[in-house]
This record gives sequence, C-alpha cells and structure tokens, in this order.
Amino acid sequence: MSRTPPNLLTATQEALEAVRSTSPLVQCITNSVVVGFTANALLAVGAAPAMVDIPEEAGMFAGVASGVLINLGTCREEQRAAALEAAPAANAAGTPWVLDPVAIGALPVRTPLAYRLRDLGPSIVRGNASEILALAELGAGGRGVDSTSSVDEALTAAQVVARVTGGAVAVSGATDMVTDGVSVVRLSNGHPVLTKVTGGGCALGAMMAAFAAVTPDELTAAVAATSVYTVAADLAAERSALPGSFAVALLDALSEVSVDDIAARAVIA
Repeated sequence: MSRTPPNLLTATQEALEAVRSTSPLVQCITNSVVVGFTANALLAVGAAPAMVDIPEEAGMFAGVASGVLINLGTCREEQRAAALEAAPAANAAGTPWVLDPVAIGALPVRTPLAYRLRDLGPSIVRGNASEILALAELGAGGRGVDSTSSVDEALTAAQVVARVTGGAVAVSGATDMVTDGVSVVRLSNGHPVLTKVTGGGCALGAMMAAFAAVTPDELTAAVAATSVYTVAADLAAERSALPGSFAVALLDALSEVSVDDIAARAVIA
C-alpha cells in the first residue's frame, strides 16, 4: 500500500513551518569539504547543526539529536567508527537518520561501509543515480562524486534500496526522484548551477535529516526537504546564476523561502 499522503504540497508547507518553529538539532557526521556550507544551510532554513563526529561522542549524541546525517564523502577512520556508533544509537532512540553514500561503487573502503550502514536501516538514503545503483549492488558507481547514470536508470535500484531499508530513497538529478519502494514522486525545481557549488547535494542530505525530525513519514520528509531546497535554488538563481554569488544567494533564499513560494513554484508529481 502506498504511504504517499494525498497532498504533498500541503505536507511540505507544514514541514517547513515545523522546522522553523521547532529548530530540530541535526547531528552531522559529514565530509570535511562541506562542513561549513552544510551548517550554514541548516541554520538558514531554521534548524540547528551539530558536527559531533568522533567516536565515544557520536553514539551518545545521536540519542539526543533530532536527526542525524551520515555522509561518506571523506570518511576517515574516526568518522567511520563514529558512523557505525551513531546509526544503531539513532535506531535505539528512534532518531531518524540519513545516509549519503558519496562516491561509492569501486572504492574499497567506503563501499562496504555503505552496505553495512544500508543494512542498519537509514530513514532516508540520498544520493545521485550512480551512487544509488551502487548501493543496490546494481552498478559500479560514477566518476568520483559525479553520476554517469540518469535518475530514471536508478529507479529500480532506488526501489530495491527502499525495500531493504524500510525507508525512503531520494535520487538527485535535473528532475529529482523520491520513492519508498512503492510510490514514486518526481520534483522538477532547482537550477544547474547547484552542481557548481561544493556541498550542494550534501547540504540537501542534512536538510532531509531536519525535515525527517518533524515529519513521521520518510517519503514525505524527503519530498518536503527536496522541494524547499530546490525552490530556494530557483529563487537564488534569479539573483545570481554564477557559482560564487549563487552559493551566498542560496543561503539567503533558504532563510526567506515561504509557504507561498512553495505553493507558487513547487513542481511535485
């Protein structure tokens, strides 16, 4: 049976208001390239970031955080141990957590780690098409952090991963796709310049952790976070479509995007 709520637009608006009114605390075990941008994106949308990513603290903190992001972009030894500590602790506490399996496929350290984390049941998996194909063990990954497959090519893989985890899977691309293994939702906002900003996708993973903290349904949370983030990107691109100034404009837009903007601009099907 589909878990898709009848009105995802209304659910997205309610989730945005809930993030801003409750300021969920998001623990980020994320890669060193994107730490600052991720923290700023969470602050801009109304959430509270906490970069608690070392063993002996990560598990304890996952029990009190509102949501957890585990991003494998630069998963050095301490972060790997912290991730494997935080995921079960989050599960035990009922804390939703997001897995971003950055650049997995052929690389021999992060790929088996991603499989272990997948099998621990993340609430949401977010990645590009090549990463999702690799996580489903149906592909060998892309070109570093860049996908070499299309979003539609990853549909079956995303559904497989969603059924394994029992959560939702979000595939980023020109048209984003979210599935819970049964329902499939496509979102068509955003701008190509997002791919020229380091951390654009990683910050979206953190946003999903924030929205999962205020939204009990994983698919709805992933759709809401994606819609808010990409509508903000639309607004930012109207101010600047050059990478440097766009990154600043995106943070501004995340702080300003309104429920009326969502109603007027969101393309969810």
